[in-house]
Formats: sequence, C-alpha cells, structure tokens
Amino acid sequence: MNALPPARRVRVAIVGGGFSGSAVAWHLAQMHRRERISISVIEPRSFVGGGLAYSSEEPSHRVNVPAVRMSMAPDDPQHFARWLTGSGELERDTDAIWKNGDAYPRRRVFGRYVAEHLAPHLGSGTVRHVEGPATRVTRDASGAGWTVQTPSGPIAADIVVLAATHPQPGIPTALDSLSEAPGFIADPYAASALAGIGPEASVLIVGSGLTSADMVAELDRRGHRGRILALSRRGLRSRGHPDVRGEPFGDFASAPATTALGLLKNIRATLAAARAANVNWQSVFDQLRLQGPVLWAALAPPERARLVRQLRVFWDVHRFRIAPQVASVLDRRYAAGTFDTIAARLVASNDEDGSLAVSFQRRGQTRIETARFDAVINTTGPAHGQALQLNPALRSLAEAGLIKADQYGLGIETDLDSRAVGQDGRTLTTLFVAGPLARGTFGELMGLPEVARHAQTVAAEIAKLRETLPPAEAVGADAAQGPVMS
Repeated sequence: MNALPPARRVRVAIVGGGFSGSAVAWHLAQMHRRERISISVIEPRSFVGGGLAYSSEEPSHRVNVPAVRMSMAPDDPQHFARWLTGSGELERDTDAIWKNGDAYPRRRVFGRYVAEHLAPHLGSGTVRHVEGPATRVTRDASGAGWTVQTPSGPIAADIVVLAATHPQPGIPTALDSLSEAPGFIADPYAASALAGIGPEASVLIVGSGLTSADMVAELDRRGHRGRILALSRRGLRSRGHPDVRGEPFGDFASAPATTALGLLKNIRATLAAARAANVNWQSVFDQLRLQGPVLWAALAPPERARLVRQLRVFWDVHRFRIAPQVASVLDRRYAAGTFDTIAARLVASNDEDGSLAVSFQRRGQTRIETARFDAVINTTGPAHGQALQLNPALRSLAEAGLIKADQYGLGIETDLDSRAVGQDGRTLTTLFVAGPLARGTFGELMGLPEVARHAQTVAAEIAKLRETLPPAEAVGADAAQGPVMS
C-alpha cells in the first residue's frame, strides 16, 4: 500500500475538470482547510466545471432533466434550482420553462453554476486550474507519490483522481471512407460543427440517442428545413418526460433479481402495475435509477455482461430522456415529414464529389439500400470501450499495468471504494476513479445525481486517507513551498 508523506499538505491531482472532476474538487475543498490540502484540476478548457456536457454554447442544447433534479450537493437537491432562480438566466431564456412549470435551462448555464461554486476555492488557492491536457501519469519510484505530465510542466501529487471526459464517438468501420469528406462530421460537439450545413441539405445522423436529438434541434434552430434521417441498429429514439412528474414507483431492491432475465421480468411486471395504477412509466424508471446500485451488485459478472449486451440499448432510451423543448422539435419535424428514424445497419459508404453515398440494410430485410446525403453526422455515443487507448493519460497508466478496463467495456476496473485496480489485481490506495469511468463497478453512473453522489463519496474516501496522517505541526513551511507544479 502507498504511504503518504507525513506532516504536510496533501497534494491531489484531478485529471479532468468537467462535472465529475469539479464536483470532487468542490467537495474536497469544503472538507479541508486550505493549509491541509492542495488540489490541482487538470482541464484543457479555459474554465473548469463545464466539461464536454456543459460547455456547449449552442442555445438549443438543454439539460435533459428538470433543474429541480440537478445539484452539485446530493444532500441539497434544490441547490441548483435556487441558484438558477437568482441567476437571471430564466429571464434571459423564457423558453427554458416548459408548460408544466419545470425548468430545462441551457447546458452552459449548468456549467456556469458549477464554475461559480468552485470559483471561491480557486480564488483562495485551495484549488488550482492547470489549463491543458494530462499527457502522462506515472508513479514515483518509491511508490509514495505520482507525477502528472502536462504541456505546462509536471505536477507532483500524493493522490490522483481520474475523472476524464467521455471519449469522442468511435467512427463505424462502414464510414471510414468518409473520414476526410468535407460533409462528414466526426465530432458533433466541436465548435460550429454544423455551421456548414445548408438549410436544404439532406442529412444522415448515425445514432438515435441524446446526441442525435441535439443535432436535430440545433439544425432546426439554424434554419435547416431539409431531410434528416437518423439511423441506428434498433431505431430507438430517446423518450421524453411526462407532463406531470410522479414519485418513483415500484420496489426492485427488497428482493433484487440475480439474473438479467429476472430483472427484465420484474420491470415488465412493475410497468403493468404502474399502468393499472395510472402511474407513468417514467416513475418506474426513476425507481430503477435510484435502486440501480443494489440491482447491479446483486448480479454476478456474467449476468451484468448479459445486461449490458442485450438490454442496455433499451435502458438508455428510457433512462436518458430528452428535454421537452427538444422532443417538440423532433415531433414537429416528424409530422412535417422532414425527420425520420429507422432501424438499420451500415454496410458501406463513399464520397462521390461531395455527395456522401451511404449503403445500409434495414432491420429484418435482406435488400441493401443506398442513399445520398449532403452531410453525415456521427452520434454513435462515447467510445467508452476505447477510453484507455484514446486518452493519453489513461493509456500511460494502462501501459504501466496500473489500471485496466473493466470486464464490461464501460470504463476502468475499481474496487468498492473507487480505487483503481491494477492489472495484477491489486488495489492502488492513492489512485481513484470518479464519474462514469467507474460504472463497471457501480452500475448506474451516467446521470448527474448519481455522478454527484459518487464525487462526494470519492472526496470522503480521500478525506479519510488524509486523516490517517499525523497532524501537521509546521504547515506554514509547507505552504511556503509555492505552487503544486514542480
């Protein structure tokens, strides 16, 4: 086990300054006096708190759940809602309030909320933003510390938290021939990614989940009126929210299913009971979400793998709902005949002088169709299974045998305390994983409430680790050493 240096500030390096990393930093800073801890958040963006999810400047990109269900503080569910009321954002964006009174602000607003709450700790020096990517993470020869390499220099740390952002979507093999085509958009969230798509352009969106819906809403806001086709293996569109929110319904945790099939049967029976009781299906999935950790823990690894392989796509479209403002755009475009979703598999593609030809086979059919589009947008979802190869910091740890992918292809293997497990099966006491990359251990770790709770738990584990050290008698001498960067 790694031993921390005694009698000085503990140096924590957090790789990633999106919501997961910022929430860990915020909880840590609140738990410690400045002279007891020094936190470096390594984030390429110019500000911390937004990350990939909450940095978008696109007005049509909205949070996917009502503001009253979003909070950095798990024990204070109204934390964000109160801030939002006093921020003036609702007056500047009247479309944020849906007809039932729920608020769905723009995503960048939530990023601003996170950044503003972290700002006092940045101003005090407890937290430092190291602007740039983490390019390599190595363990010191003594095994007692870490070094995180960044373009602006190395950062010495006693504890490292891996809170890296979602990887970019992987490009399907069938679209490889379009990778250099001007009309192919590999990263849909890149700045002005859709700006070059004309109002009458025909568009293929590969994928039909949340990002796909965002692209339709953004294109519509930009004045696009051409044909949009969303294609995915099952053709399932993300569902919306109920007109009236209800309380979570059902009980899956008292006698949790031990097989994926058993869980599916329980869900179907509970949905039938909900219909009989005039309760919407969303309330059933809200209960599933709340009891998710218990359900995941009850499944043996083979059953977890079966759940991910066979049922995940159905879970995703019901669990990760779209804001009603976005759903209304999709419904309107569908009714007008300018938007459709089909179930099909990609077969091949070709760039024919600016016309992007894509061949696909509809589900249940043998005939292969070819259609031409002016633009193709890749929204296949984050390539979580490739995170350890695509992220240089994670890759360096994997190459050193200090982390490994979990067996479900969801992220990084951890123990129940969120510590990384090396390729030799040993837990690394001072290397933590926060956020979605730890969901192979905990199950549901994609929704903001779950990520916020996990960030709080990781911060508490680090605090306990810090408390094992002898009290620092001469903190002032350590504080005088200057910045964390060495």
